[in-house]
Amino acid sequence: MRTKKSKAKSKGRKIMSILLVLFGVVVALNIAGFAVTQIRGTKELDQLKPYGEMVEVDGKKMHVYKEGAGEKTIVLMPGLGIALPTADFGPLMRTLKSDYKVVAVEYFGIGFSDVSDQARTNENYISELREALKKSGLNPPYVLMPHSASGIYAEYYATQYPEEVEAIIMLDTTSSAELESVKVPSFVYSLGKVQQATGFSRLVSKLVPETKLIENGYTEKEQADYLLFTYFGGNDTVINQAMLFGDNIEEVMNLKFPETVPVLKLIASNTLKAMGKKNKDDGMGYQTAHLNRLGKNASYKIIEGSHRIYQTQSDTIKKYTNEFLSEM
Repeated sequence: MRTKKSKAKSKGRKIMSILLVLFGVVVALNIAGFAVTQIRGTKELDQLKPYGEMVEVDGKKMHVYKEGAGEKTIVLMPGLGIALPTADFGPLMRTLKSDYKVVAVEYFGIGFSDVSDQARTNENYISELREALKKSGLNPPYVLMPHSASGIYAEYYATQYPEEVEAIIMLDTTSSAELESVKVPSFVYSLGKVQQATGFSRLVSKLVPETKLIENGYTEKEQADYLLFTYFGGNDTVINQAMLFGDNIEEVMNLKFPETVPVLKLIASNTLKAMGKKNKDDGMGYQTAHLNRLGKNASYKIIEGSHRIYQTQSDTIKKYTNEFLSEM
């Protein structure tokens, strides 16, 4: 008759065997995924053609996509982690182009643009952006329309070249009145690169609900292209941007924002709720501090929706843009 001790050992061996089998399956899938990703990846991306033109900036190629022919030029600036901005901004560009020239510039490391080993500092971002715009035949002054993290770069642009910035319309942007204290350890990004190389990110992305919906103006091509680019978005250029973002915020915090540049901040209702929950207030404390830093020419509107308000509220954004620029 088997003792309790022997039964426990037998059960333990079975569990260990199962775990080893599962581990082996995971390793095998990762090896297979790595091979498939490396073989298919380059071919998949090579089949896609840039939506706009490729201009030379600092010896590399940067993707610039233009729509419309209005008198004012709106420059869309994507937030951190946007794999293919020209597709992501698609409906917003089509909505705005009836009244404005609208241009989306894909920074180095994202979309169709090359990667770069230059540090992702405020200075480098704006230097590259200015050169790309001029190479595309677009001259200042510009109406900057940054989303999220790019609000910091837009503010830096205005402090350095106020004569080139007619206005800034911020799409739920990061505040330059508060330093983000949470820094992601570098090993997390390394893990992300491993997941990308093995094809794990491809599997995970299919589990994430689609936010770029046909009913909101996206085309099937934009949906498919964006999804494909998410499989290969974790490069060293993007990682460097994320690692330096806290330093970029701190730099802008110490610069005086020019009084000559009017600002409209469009705040997502979901962001307001999240900040309110975090700070135990109505959510406006974070936003008010930012608006105060931007000066007397800064105003705001609240728009229903998530952080990426441009994906669902392009008509509302155009309405507030028209009102703001006509009253300026």
